[in-house]
Amino acid sequence: MSSPPVAAPARAASKGGTLYIPSLDGIRACAVMLVFAAHAGLRGLVPGEFGVTVFFFLSGYLITTLLRIEHEQTGRISFSAFYLRRVLRIFPPFYLALAAATLLAAAGALPQGPQLRPDALLAQALYLTNYYVVQNGWWVGHAPGTWIFWSLAVEEHFYLGFPLLYVLLLRLTPSRRRQALLLAGICALVLAWRLVLVLALGAPRDRTYVATDTRIDSILFGCLLAVAANPLLQATRVTARRWLWLWVPAATAGLLVSFAVRNPQFQQTTAYTLQGICLFPLFIAAIRYHDRGTFRLLNLRWVKFVGVLSYSIYLVHPAILWGVTWWLPAPGAVQAAAGLALTLGVAYVIHRAVERPAARLRRRLSRVIAPAAPPAGAGRAEAGPAAAPPAPPAPMPAGTTTTR
Repeated sequence: MSSPPVAAPARAASKGGTLYIPSLDGIRACAVMLVFAAHAGLRGLVPGEFGVTVFFFLSGYLITTLLRIEHEQTGRISFSAFYLRRVLRIFPPFYLALAAATLLAAAGALPQGPQLRPDALLAQALYLTNYYVVQNGWWVGHAPGTWIFWSLAVEEHFYLGFPLLYVLLLRLTPSRRRQALLLAGICALVLAWRLVLVLALGAPRDRTYVATDTRIDSILFGCLLAVAANPLLQATRVTARRWLWLWVPAATAGLLVSFAVRNPQFQQTTAYTLQGICLFPLFIAAIRYHDRGTFRLLNLRWVKFVGVLSYSIYLVHPAILWGVTWWLPAPGAVQAAAGLALTLGVAYVIHRAVERPAARLRRRLSRVIAPAAPPAGAGRAEAGPAAAPPAPPAPMPAGTTTTR
């Protein structure tokens, strides 16, 4: 029996020195809208917390893809260039949003929040919000709407450590299969650690939801995809029909199971792993078959535009929703619409005034050379926003994801 035909990798492109990958901006847009909808009052209807897994997975996939391309093209990985690119991408919008929310809270423009504490602000500035929340709770010391910075802490910890781990993997074994097995082993260890914390030690939900040591596997699953079955870099013998009509529906069904089973122990442990596994075929199909079926929607111009703004949307929307809730006496739907309009406006200003100038500096540091032909509906190859937290006490709307 003959082997099935090999399908070529998806094509990336370079525009203005930036690597583009199909559908990624669209995925960011969907994830950040899940976050927004959940925070705007639809948490019971929208799986907002799933956004954290999507953003984490996307970050792991994208960062590892960029490191892999750099190593294959240059034979090395520049730590200094990597960390400086991350600083330019993450820090300017983050510290602007943190300073603005803190000053507004101190001035009384974001009323009824917790009393601000210097140690809480220091924890946020040092990307330790997640462990501060574990120790002190959601409602201690932070400006309203800035609790969500816990997920940026998880991602920043990943950025600090993963390049070193990846170089170590490259030196230990040139085999991508073995690299993937080692990454899968780490994911299994993280799941085992969550099971110990929850089943043996009775850890509360926040401990497993926000801590880096219990959520890092959501990012590492994306790294695993980038190493083992990267749709941008590797061919596949699996037919398009099988991807689109077998694996994508199976993955969707798996995600629905992860949402439907409300057992607290399952949600605190295995749900994160199940969601990470199910994202494999969805990302592969979205990137490889971006011009087919519903995946085309991810590459519509206006959807990609929301994805471009997603990091700034993520950073500012909770504080904006908080302020709108207090200062606009109107039905919830009107408040949500006003909050969305204001969020998009503020995010656009931050994108133009802060993110784009920083992006020009990042491009000068890029060590990745992309293929020349741009695919239809490509998305920017930047790591995506992280996600938002579970619901703090009312009146804060609750929900879930970077960007990078």
